Amino acid sequence: MLHVIKHRLDVWEEEPLYWEHMLAMDKRLYASSVNPALIELIKIRASQINKCVYCIDYHTQEALARGESMRRIFLLSAWQESPLFTDQEKAVLQATEEITHISEHGLTEQTHQMLQRYFSKSEIADLIVCICHINFLNRVGIATGTVAT
Repeated sequence: MLHVIKHRLDVWEEEPLYWEHMLAMDKRLYASSVNPALIELIKIRASQINKCVYCIDYHTQEALARGESMRRIFLLSAWQESPLFTDQEKAVLQATEEITHISEHGLTEQTHQMLQRYFSKSEIADLIVCICHINFLNRVGIATGTVAT
C-alpha cells in the first residue's frame, strides 16, 4: 500500500544521518532475540499512547504482515483486561506504558521484576531500547506533523 506522507518538516531529509541511525537501531532490534511480533506490539501501543497516527498506521500494517491478528490489535488499548495477551506480553506492555509515561513513576521495580521472569538482561536492554526508540520516533513524527494519507 502506498502512502502519501505529509509533514511540516522532514527532519530525515534535512539531516539524513539521523535516519541512518534510526534504521541501524531498528535493524539491531529486529536482529535481537526478542520476537519481532512483540516488537510491533510495543510500537503500536506506545504510538497509541502518544497519539502518533503515522506510527499507529505503519506498525499496525507491519504487525498484520507478521501474522498478528486484527482482534489482538483491536484489543491492544485494553491489554490489561484482555485474555488474549500472555503474561509475558503483559509484562512488556506494562513496561511500554511506564517508559512511555516515564515522568510519572519511571520503570517500576515490580515491572522490572516481571520482565526478569521472562527475559534475559540482554533482552530487557533490547526491550527498553525498543520502547525508547519508538517514543523518540513518535515525538519526531508528532512535532513535524507527519501523517499518512
